[in-house]
Amino acid sequence: MQSPLDSDGDGKKDLVRVDIIRPKESGSGLKVPVIMHQSPYFDKPGVGFQLDHKKYDANGNLTKFPLFYDNYFVPRGYAYVSVDMAGTRLSEGCPTGGGPSDVLGGKAVVDWLNGRATAYDDQGAPVKATWTTGRTGMIGHSYEGGLAIGVAGTGVPGLATIVPLAGPSSWYDMWRANGTLTDFKSGPQWLAQMIDEDPDEKCAAVHQRMTAGSDDATGNYNAYWNELNYRTGPVSNARNVRASVLAVVGMQDRNVMGNQFSEWWAKLPRDVRRKAWVTQYGHLDPFWARRQVWVDTLHKWFDHELMGVTNDIMRQPRADVQLGPDRWITQSDWPARQARTTTLRPQADGALGRVPSKGTGSYLDTLQTEEAMAGDPGTANPNRLAYLTPPLKNAIRVSGTPSVSLNVKLDKPAANLGVLLVDYGTDTRIHGVAPDKGQGLKLVDGQDCVGQSTADDSSCYVRAADNTITSGFQVVSRGVIDAQNHTSLSRQTPLTPGRPYRITWKMLPQDYEFKAGHRLGLVLTGTNADLGEPALGGAETGAGTKVTVDLAGTSISLPLVTGK
Repeated sequence: MQSPLDSDGDGKKDLVRVDIIRPKESGSGLKVPVIMHQSPYFDKPGVGFQLDHKKYDANGNLTKFPLFYDNYFVPRGYAYVSVDMAGTRLSEGCPTGGGPSDVLGGKAVVDWLNGRATAYDDQGAPVKATWTTGRTGMIGHSYEGGLAIGVAGTGVPGLATIVPLAGPSSWYDMWRANGTLTDFKSGPQWLAQMIDEDPDEKCAAVHQRMTAGSDDATGNYNAYWNELNYRTGPVSNARNVRASVLAVVGMQDRNVMGNQFSEWWAKLPRDVRRKAWVTQYGHLDPFWARRQVWVDTLHKWFDHELMGVTNDIMRQPRADVQLGPDRWITQSDWPARQARTTTLRPQADGALGRVPSKGTGSYLDTLQTEEAMAGDPGTANPNRLAYLTPPLKNAIRVSGTPSVSLNVKLDKPAANLGVLLVDYGTDTRIHGVAPDKGQGLKLVDGQDCVGQSTADDSSCYVRAADNTITSGFQVVSRGVIDAQNHTSLSRQTPLTPGRPYRITWKMLPQDYEFKAGHRLGLVLTGTNADLGEPALGGAETGAGTKVTVDLAGTSISLPLVTGK
């Protein structure tokens, strides 16, 4: 498949590898729709929870497609198209961390499936996709989900639906949070080199451009990051999406955080058909968490959107929401339509209420884990301020995106400001959402077979269940900002010590229930170690900065659902 771009600068447009499996009847006149999986992970590290890889026989014929999509959907009348992203596995070019060549290589495949682009077989002869209706659905997890979002944002005709599972919609927000560094430095270059099986000299210049463009020195949003923005960018833009959307987001995801979903979701055109699964897991494909329900939902979705089958998928509520271990509800939209904004303010006595209070509090900007920040609010900690509501008389639910406003003075020119919304109260909760702890799941005995198997391509996968813990508190939402970027993400400006500043920003979205008897906590703190490496301005130039908070000008606004 010929991409429109030359990502490695060798003077030739990149050829992108496309592997296809389809019903044999499509060779004798039957035209079938396509489920397309574009991935950078087929070589390193592998795809899915079990890190599946493609396998070939001695003649170079593919004998195993990763994941269950081919096993399940090909016998049900779909073609399955597996695409090696540019610069990975058997595709030419260089991976660009979500850049234009990554996205436009996928778009080219959709164009070919609809007769608008050129592809070649292994002998170099042109090949046409005469066996397909052209109606294509893209699916993928993480980077793959971002590619689906990116391709949809080009508005390419023939892409009928996408199923992004924990997919990024802005790569700036993947590596930054309001100017702070939420992962390690040179992240885009590291990712490009990690997924490239042969990161030779041909991609050295690409890596240099990525490192220079990402601008770790300031954390500023610039033209490089704008090109990697699928919400409002020049290559991919949410307003151009015509495909329907079945999206999945983990609200406790530390990798692709919830705002990657919420910010993009809000920008989709109103007439885009859509559904969402909103979970309390980490960075997960729901195939591993709620397998049978997910496979049934996905089957109905593709049947409706790609085959035109009349079923009830669009008559069902738009959002499936997980409130806790094995506890799911449905609602007509996300966020919940009945959510209303309630503003709470810290009090001088440590309470959290509706009325503004006089006085000040102070803490030091210090690198801390969330457990240290949020744990036991009655224990003195010079690196935080904690404020709690009285015990709740009735359960309430946050559904949407909280925001916070702080009136602060610093004694140095830089600091990282952190805010936590905490549920204080003993309960059984999803546990281990960090990448190295199972993303909220644990393996259990047995396996499930999903679709048809062959000798080389098993459709059977291990089972998992919710990993739970009984704990006294839960961090519900979080928000961080480099105070030097509070007026503009495109310009870092040192603050004047002793001068008051009002800084307002969005926290991460949530859909979470606070049970009766629990207390809402607002924790004001500094650099959040759970979000990655120490952030740019605060940790490197402002560590130990004293932050003085004017309580009268400080508040948190919550989208709350109350009552039954």
